[in-house]
Amino acid sequence: MESADAGLFGPGSVSWKLHAEPILFVAGLRSLYLQALHPRAMAGVAQNSNYRQDAWGRLIRTANYVGTALYGTTAEAEEAGRRLRRLHARMTAVDPATGERFRIDEPDLLRWVHVTEVESFLDTGRRAGVPLDAAEVDTYYTEQRRVAALVGLDPQTVPGTAAEVAEYYRQVRPELRMTREAAETALFLTAPPLPWKLSLPARIGLNLSPARWAYLGIAGTALALLPAWARRLYGGLGLPTTALSADVTVRTLRLALTALPRDWREGPMRRAAEERYASLASTAPTA
Repeated sequence: MESADAGLFGPGSVSWKLHAEPILFVAGLRSLYLQALHPRAMAGVAQNSNYRQDAWGRLIRTANYVGTALYGTTAEAEEAGRRLRRLHARMTAVDPATGERFRIDEPDLLRWVHVTEVESFLDTGRRAGVPLDAAEVDTYYTEQRRVAALVGLDPQTVPGTAAEVAEYYRQVRPELRMTREAAETALFLTAPPLPWKLSLPARIGLNLSPARWAYLGIAGTALALLPAWARRLYGGLGLPTTALSADVTVRTLRLALTALPRDWREGPMRRAAEERYASLASTAPTA
């Protein structure tokens, strides 16, 4: 049996520091709104995914993949990457603008998904009050190149600092636009079908369940956290104070979440990784 190791990151990493924050579930939704604005990437999702029929199952699978990359052993993270690469290698889509058939594992598309995801994690966390200085921000982007490698990207082609991410967005923005598929996806993300137990009040005659109201508030916050240029592509959503209101909301939500018991805030993958790391540290030879 292959021995366990600390994995791609570890307790001293900025990645572990940031992803300890439960507020990042809002960041995941923000990244999906942002990703939908890339017509070619959106076509790849729409033509290959059953997200409308299995929205919550897809969310759980994505969360498990991210958790494995963050907290699994190196072997587990690499195996998760191999499975994802095999899945992507079988998928193609048709560009709605040109009619060209393309592979969905094109580096440009993989890079877009990666950058929007990690930038959403970082931007949401910092705006929620997670204390990260400029050096830690750059370190996080550099660390996350290891995750980019799992999906088949050359890490050196992936932005590894805040300045490089800003330049990447500047270069890619001319390719982004609101399409019919993007609008439909954004609407679905804002009002998806809730799991059966959470939607029960609506099934027995109530207009909106408390869970629906709560989710609508989270979705609205995720949209408001988008960069101003992305909100403009969605039709100029929000007032000039939208970003400030989003900051206040996400900070308040983070405070509420951090008040929860630790067992509620930390998932089993992180706890297992902490126990594994502690075991490795206790058995390491001393100088």
